[in-house]
Amino acid sequence: MTDETKKTGPDAAFADNAEATAAALDGAADQNAAEIPAAEPDPIDLLKAENSDLRDRFLRLAAEMDNLRRRTERDVKDAKSYSVAGFARDMLAVSDNLRRALDAVPADQRAAADATLTTLLEGVEMTERAMLSALERHGVKKIDAEGEKFDPNFHQAMFEVPNPAVPNNTVIQVVQAGFTIGDRVLRPAMVGVAKGGPKTEPATSAANNG
Repeated sequence: MTDETKKTGPDAAFADNAEATAAALDGAADQNAAEIPAAEPDPIDLLKAENSDLRDRFLRLAAEMDNLRRRTERDVKDAKSYSVAGFARDMLAVSDNLRRALDAVPADQRAAADATLTTLLEGVEMTERAMLSALERHGVKKIDAEGEKFDPNFHQAMFEVPNPAVPNNTVIQVVQAGFTIGDRVLRPAMVGVAKGGPKTEPATSAANNG
């Protein structure tokens, strides 16, 4: 069989048919591939994503509830501690008057007082102590100011006294006692402060020297 026969004979027709069939199959495959819908998401992946989202929501809610609980506890504690602040301040005014009554009697007159006056003064002192004790049971405590370094958070300076025998800014006299309620100042102590003495060394310097 010659080359010319191959080009024009049955073999040539068969080759042409084979090529056409292959091309048709390729076209059909491409069309089928285009028509196949995208694969749906895996249900397990969807459940994992949903579970992660729910877990995040739960953690945020738990944090918010914990913050709310803490704020509520703090508010309740403050209400218990400071609800009597106004009443306590009024009672301190009464206590101040009792103290003024006692201080109005000089020491020499008290020493020479008769039984009636002595009993009266003792009764006033007992009343003052009982009142301060009752206030302390409700969180009201007296500020120990005398001999301490002046602290504007707890003391109110009324005057200065030259006194080189004590460190500068030392409280040397209490004109009116101060009180705290809880961790707040109910009333600052009115004090006289030393002026001109040696300066108080900072606590850190004292610690370093030690």
